[in-house]
Amino acid sequence: MMTNAHKAGADLVTEVVLPGIVEPSGLEVRVGPAPEPGPGEVLLAVEASGVSFAEQQMRRGKYYDQPPFPFVPGYDVVGTVLRAGPSVDARLVGHRFAALTKVGGWSSHLVVKAADLVEVPEGIDPAEAETVVVNGITAWQMLHGLAEIRSGQTILVHGANGGVGSTLVQLATHVGVRVIGTASPRHHDAVRALGATPLDYRAPDLPAEVRALAPDGVDAVFDHVGGEGILDSFNLLAPGGTLVSYGTAATKNDVGSSKLPVLKLVGRLLLWNALPNGKHTHFYNIWAGKRRADVFQERLRSNLTSVFGLLADGAITAQVAARVPLSRAADAMVLAESGTVTGKVVLVADLEPETEAPSAG
Repeated sequence: MMTNAHKAGADLVTEVVLPGIVEPSGLEVRVGPAPEPGPGEVLLAVEASGVSFAEQQMRRGKYYDQPPFPFVPGYDVVGTVLRAGPSVDARLVGHRFAALTKVGGWSSHLVVKAADLVEVPEGIDPAEAETVVVNGITAWQMLHGLAEIRSGQTILVHGANGGVGSTLVQLATHVGVRVIGTASPRHHDAVRALGATPLDYRAPDLPAEVRALAPDGVDAVFDHVGGEGILDSFNLLAPGGTLVSYGTAATKNDVGSSKLPVLKLVGRLLLWNALPNGKHTHFYNIWAGKRRADVFQERLRSNLTSVFGLLADGAITAQVAARVPLSRAADAMVLAESGTVTGKVVLVADLEPETEAPSAG
């Protein structure tokens, strides 16, 4: 619930602004008047917001449909309702919710639509809840919506130590799926603890190592890397298997258009999907179907509520890589991009007790 300090600072908002294509040190912290919620909106006192791959791409100007600079990044939030706007149930005030925002989350206070709120169960720490908002929705929809995994199957998860990857591993193993997970050797113990069999993503012949574990191929591959390695992911599928691509990390430092790598990847997936070999390919977009707002919101609420339930029951655990105060967002970005952590780096309110962030070294 909201602290007295949150209440006292409700008239001011602290925001982290991305002014242009900058290094993490170029992020700007600004303070101004807090916005007022309009009809159908609430003002959240933000307790946690994540540092995901989307924000890392945005600071490079490489996220597919990011807004023009300057803007406040922040793909998802967890916070407590401070004020309710007209036509909003006043009983929401004082209760904790999560919301998917795409941008704006790196703020101490944020106006969001009440219809976009998903209730966070009592007893879940806000930073822990934050780790499974965009990550949990993404993993749940890819596993159960696109790949339709079943108990007894075998899947390959690239980046199994990351925010989405570690959630994928846990959700899959929870329903009896065998998981092979790629990661740097420094993360293999953590990946193994999540329930997956780890492999070095830089292995000279990674496909052969996967084949040694799954001679007939895997039932699904979840690939956030893209680039030329996507061909290996497709070829590792068993007959009837599904490739779900959800990113282009391989091209994150490439110069030029932010849209071209995505368009090339989607074109390749569409071509493969047309081949008469029984394999299936998808490019996952969390915002697909948003034009039908009511259906989109209900699906998101249902999926995230399911993930929150597993978290509350202890069936999955939150992978909080570090909690970093909002005013130190630059440090959080450096840490998230370092490749040295397992899980998700979370920005927390400066007024909350601070947990020291690990070094990126």
